[in-house]
Amino acid sequence: MTHPDKPLALQKLIADGFSIGLELPLDNDWSPTGELQRREAGRSPGEPNMCGHATLARLADLLGFRALWIRDVPLYDPQFGDAGQVFEAFSYLGYLAGITDHILLGTAAVVLPLREPMLTMKSAATIDRLSDGRLLLGVASGDRPIEYPIFGRDFEERGHTFRAQIDLLRNWGNGILPPGVQLLPRPQQQAVPLLVAGLAQQSPEWVGQHLDGWLAYPGTPEDHVQRSAFWRSVAGDKPYISFIHLDLLDAPTAPAQRHRFGLATGRHGLIAELQAMREAGVQHIGLHLRRNQRPVAQALEEIAAYVLPEFHVVA
Repeated sequence: MTHPDKPLALQKLIADGFSIGLELPLDNDWSPTGELQRREAGRSPGEPNMCGHATLARLADLLGFRALWIRDVPLYDPQFGDAGQVFEAFSYLGYLAGITDHILLGTAAVVLPLREPMLTMKSAATIDRLSDGRLLLGVASGDRPIEYPIFGRDFEERGHTFRAQIDLLRNWGNGILPPGVQLLPRPQQQAVPLLVAGLAQQSPEWVGQHLDGWLAYPGTPEDHVQRSAFWRSVAGDKPYISFIHLDLLDAPTAPAQRHRFGLATGRHGLIAELQAMREAGVQHIGLHLRRNQRPVAQALEEIAAYVLPEFHVVA
């Protein structure tokens, strides 16, 4: 299946019709054992242990997961209780680009209104070049009001700012820079794919027209039947992507037990869930393992051995 009109990284993401990636941090700090270790280490609630992140990112690349996704959490707010993967998004993507070879690198999502737009473009192009065209640039308007005054930005104007920055990213500064002035480097891909998280304070029609794919919030397959149909009604065949909070249980036949944003299940239940997601119109799922009670590396190896081959070619 080829999509010549889509950016190269998007073509790779949906080349088999459906693919499986991972949402960082690759830490199970939301599990009972992980929570105990967090307390013993003196980390804040929602602050993961990043000591093994490089080893696990390399392992994910080697095992054939299709994409690594990172969130942009500029400031830790205890009211949200989640520090993301802690590292600054573009700096971290540059590091990941240097230690992996094949896996796509996605943001889910960069908060555009908090960032200087020209530097966002330069950072995105740098990552795309360093990774040989593996960047998927997920973008958002942001949902943490405390950040905006700290960054000197207007929370109520974030929708307008988001639209303006999308225009800049699409035109790559053309018509704004003085004659002869260039923003270098240029991206490796002809155009960096722009994926939106939620609606970013925009109308569905505007989002469907101006963005290359949708990063949908986690939900059940039944949820995604309706959401993916809604997306296709405004965006045609542009990719529909979502995430699952997974606790992969030891017993392969352990029945699925749903929790917020995902489920605890054995690998057979995971395969059934992913098949249902694919039938519901989802084209890529990022697995979030912070609830996982088993060691993350062990879960990755089992998923790679038994689940990935059911859905896509492992490079």
